[in-house]
Amino acid sequence: MLNLGVIGTNWITKMFVEAAEQSEAYTLTSVYSRKVETGQAFAPTAKIYTNLSEFFDSGIDVVYIASPNSLHFAQAAQAIQHDLQVIVEKSIFSNPTEYEEIYSLLRDHPKAHLFEATRHVHQPNFKAIEAQVAEMPVVSGGTFVYEKYSSRFDAYLAGEEPNVLTREFSAGALTDLGVYPIYAIVKLFGMPKSSHYFATKLANGADGRGTAILRYDGFDMTAQFGKMATSYQHSELLGQKDTIVIDNIAELNEVQYVDGQGNQTTLSHPLTENPMLAEANDFARIINAPAEYADEYREWLLLSQRVNQVLTDLRKSAGIVFPADH
Repeated sequence: MLNLGVIGTNWITKMFVEAAEQSEAYTLTSVYSRKVETGQAFAPTAKIYTNLSEFFDSGIDVVYIASPNSLHFAQAAQAIQHDLQVIVEKSIFSNPTEYEEIYSLLRDHPKAHLFEATRHVHQPNFKAIEAQVAEMPVVSGGTFVYEKYSSRFDAYLAGEEPNVLTREFSAGALTDLGVYPIYAIVKLFGMPKSSHYFATKLANGADGRGTAILRYDGFDMTAQFGKMATSYQHSELLGQKDTIVIDNIAELNEVQYVDGQGNQTTLSHPLTENPMLAEANDFARIINAPAEYADEYREWLLLSQRVNQVLTDLRKSAGIVFPADH
């Protein structure tokens, strides 16, 4: 059983803790929170820490980091220096410079592993999409959509500066909801030849929504995402005469394959479990048998680095600069 510590007490942390406990591979022992009362309300039976160094020395094996994006780098670096297993919520780091420094730390601390918590690409329904794409002789392009109105946008409209919509926290639509379609595209097709981002910027310079185009040999993939409105449009991956239709590229509740004659085949299976369970199981498998799954771990780490580079390229193409870039 892996002793789990978490940084952050929000809804996504709660979902991961529940998935970790369902996997029967982890047990929550420590919580880092700025306020003891908040930590106790989140996990009454765990030990609560307001000092990060004491938290990392609390006997945990794995740390799950779900703080604002701009804090990920420093917290992950400190965890790796403690030889811990590190799971960082997306998006993992602000830019490739931070990633290179973390990668250097990983070389110096071979017992530590680093994982980016991008739940959808670990789910069986995404693997069904991958298998179908491999069978398609031609890919003509596609559009992946994840646009969901955020309650924090109400706060922005009221004159506040919520963390998830400010450049100071390396945040915005691209580095939040945009991670889902971009991760899926890069997982399926690798690094694009070029990428462009057309962003709708807020008054503070962060992006509230936007459209990204990733160019490949012979086809383009479009990603539409945002936090200022809700879209019910399906995502599609186009073959020549056939099409993969996805209800939601992040949730992956239903995936259909439509052949050239219009016949539909359901590729997906009903989701009856915590959507983070698959990634929690995958991470535990790597942690518990690192030599056996070394190649798979390296593939995930490389994918995470590639997505980080693409997100940075997209952001720069739209003229969005984070303080962390300096």
